[in-house]
Amino acid sequence: MPRKVTSACAPKAPLEERPLLTLEKAGELARLFDVLASDTRLRLLHALVRMDDPYMGDLADAVDMKPQAVSNQLRRLVDMGILDTHRHGSHVHYHFVDTCIAKLMYHGLCLNDEAHAHRLVSAG
Repeated sequence: MPRKVTSACAPKAPLEERPLLTLEKAGELARLFDVLASDTRLRLLHALVRMDDPYMGDLADAVDMKPQAVSNQLRRLVDMGILDTHRHGSHVHYHFVDTCIAKLMYHGLCLNDEAHAHRLVSAG
């Protein structure tokens, strides 16, 4: 059964109140978005939100990919600090380090839906 993912993001100052991004911070953010800019990794993250404590094989089945290919993609997400792992017997399970990523994906999907609707209205 899918589990509900709630945000665990610690309260932060609103974006408009934060200092302008430094080049270093902008680069860090760009690297994060670069890792997220993969249809495969986004599908894996969405599957992770929808599944209860999946192991790598569950995720591979969910996105209909070979386990080794999924493992490589999940490793990128672990290396970026987006996911972490734990073992149950011989299975490696994946979980979010911070569920802010689910909120980011939700907002990204909302933005995409709104942009798509706007394009349809503009074209019609």
